[in-house]
Amino acid sequence: MPQNIALVDDDRNILTSVQMALEAEGFAVRTYADGDEALRGLTQAPADLAVLDIKMPRLNGMELLQHLRQNNATLHMPVIFLTSKDEEVDEIMGLRMGADDYIKKPFSQRLLVERIRALLRREQARAEPAGSDPHALLVRGDMTLDSARHVCTWKGLPVELTVTEFLLVKALAQRPGHVKNRDQLMDAAYGEAIYVDDRTIDSHIKRLRKKFKDIDAEFSQIETLYGVGYRFKE
Repeated sequence: MPQNIALVDDDRNILTSVQMALEAEGFAVRTYADGDEALRGLTQAPADLAVLDIKMPRLNGMELLQHLRQNNATLHMPVIFLTSKDEEVDEIMGLRMGADDYIKKPFSQRLLVERIRALLRREQARAEPAGSDPHALLVRGDMTLDSARHVCTWKGLPVELTVTEFLLVKALAQRPGHVKNRDQLMDAAYGEAIYVDDRTIDSHIKRLRKKFKDIDAEFSQIETLYGVGYRFKE
């Protein structure tokens, strides 16, 4: 059975083009032109993953996400936000409310497909028995990364990371003490064919630190070398 993707956006051009791209990759796609319509449809028949635009009439993306996270049928459904360049505050709020990742408009459809596949792999891995692949574990001091299950813990406590954040901290932790510049981190998180500006990487690192500091106020493992890049402290 093909995995089912719900696409919610009031831009008909985006709905049509992204639907075609996802169906070409073997996904089954359901489209909704506004949040109210999507809420009714997803409540009746949850999808494997939902892609939500933030700015929509009748029920915006964050309001829709809030309703989805309150419904048992859609409580754990992975969600990717589509945001505009000037919506950083909305991105932060969306992630706090339970979105799994976000992509800025205009976006590469290939990037969206890869993010969808990564989240679906994560959900599949979470359903598998723990410890099925010990080689997927990366332990650095008080931090453990389980790539097979997309699980990060700090001092035994879970750190909820988006796909992008997980890839960034993994890239840094693989070689403690070695500096990664922004270009290298972009490649690790987005792939060599995708370009994002430096501010995007800096914003991800800022949110990464906050998530660890919410658990441990003394967290200081991710160091900034101004004008050079970032490193994971040895």
